[in-house]
Amino acid sequence: MLKFKFLLWAFAQILNRKIRSNADVARYVAYKHLVFQIRTASGSGRYYVLDGGRIRSSAGLAANPAFTFSFSSPGKGFDVLSAKDGQTAFLSALGSKDLTISGDFQEVMWFQGLSALLQPPKLISPYNRTAF
Repeated sequence: MLKFKFLLWAFAQILNRKIRSNADVARYVAYKHLVFQIRTASGSGRYYVLDGGRIRSSAGLAANPAFTFSFSSPGKGFDVLSAKDGQTAFLSALGSKDLTISGDFQEVMWFQGLSALLQPPKLISPYNRTAF
């Protein structure tokens, strides 16, 4: 449980660092006003407030988030959120019902776009021009 809570806290710190250091991320969030949360089925979690190009987070649950990612357990949440291939882990968790999403799916899609900007760039091999 502690690893999951730490990861949720660190997410806001990492996102703020990316906003300051990456112009594309800063432009993507500049005028967005959004409250969302990541939680477990048992009710522990953290909510995030994106406003004015900054994000802040608080422990607990928001009264009226735009969307919620709810994991079946803290361990599953940690595994998915820290997976090297996050997209595959995310889709697998949805398929196995270890992750449920509720709320405004348009905002979820916006968030997926933000997540893509946070990923490190893929390296291209100069020999065969494929990503590895």
